[in-house]
Amino acid sequence: MAYKLTQTLKTKSIVRTVRFNVDGAYCIVCNSDRRLYLFNPHRSALLKTYCGHGGEVMDADSSCDSGQIISGGLDKSVILWDVATASPLRRFRGHASGVAAVKFSEESTLIVSGGRDNLVQLWDVRSRSQDPVQTLSEAKDAISSVRISDHEILTASFDARIRRYDVRVGQLATDCLGDAVTCSSFTRDGQCTLNSCADGALRLLDKDSGELLNEFKGHLASDLCLESSVDSQDTRVLSGSADGALCIWDLASGELVDRLKGDSRFPVVSVSVHPTENCILVSNGSNVFMWVYEE
Repeated sequence: MAYKLTQTLKTKSIVRTVRFNVDGAYCIVCNSDRRLYLFNPHRSALLKTYCGHGGEVMDADSSCDSGQIISGGLDKSVILWDVATASPLRRFRGHASGVAAVKFSEESTLIVSGGRDNLVQLWDVRSRSQDPVQTLSEAKDAISSVRISDHEILTASFDARIRRYDVRVGQLATDCLGDAVTCSSFTRDGQCTLNSCADGALRLLDKDSGELLNEFKGHLASDLCLESSVDSQDTRVLSGSADGALCIWDLASGELVDRLKGDSRFPVVSVSVHPTENCILVSNGSNVFMWVYEE
């Protein structure tokens, strides 16, 4: 029983981010060549190319029906795309610097974007207004990641803090982690947050109390904006590494149980977990590797 490299998706420029769509049938690849690519990763098939950004594309997300994509880039814009036609439907301009993170709400009626201008902005997809419906300006440094649950927005910042906005009651909870946070995400059960820090540690926090539950070490951070995640069963912790490996820990014990070696010339920066299966996509230079756990 082990992870096996089953597919390699090849592009012609450095991959910044890879994201599974909502059912895991497709993935979006964001590249330094200012393009997005839609792949079927299970067949290593390129389906569509999306051109329209004026700078590197840093993040993307797929809508709940897989009919639309949003993307954010260093051209300071957020673009809403029609998947089938590969044409841009809307362009949201409100950030004063590059956009590092984008996410759809669960019903895909709202877009949340995080920028290098320290701002998190909320956009109403149904409105024709060009202005954000809300701006969250509590961060004192660049936003590195955003995540959304049914009623919460989770943001990570280089100011060493994660912020959790409860949109039902209008409350903000802040946890300080002591060093720049490059990625923050919810565990599958919604009870904890997993946080990648620039000091080379992953920290698992109780979501409500902020208590540190576990730390995971053994990967190489090297001042990179590394992503992390839990697996589809909430039993393993996954992180990219500067030495080209995907590191895997046991969530309960904190033990490093596997290092999946890719191309050591390039770091593994982006990690995306299939929504239901033990299948992982990672960026590695101009390639995306798909690792599948085989019994």
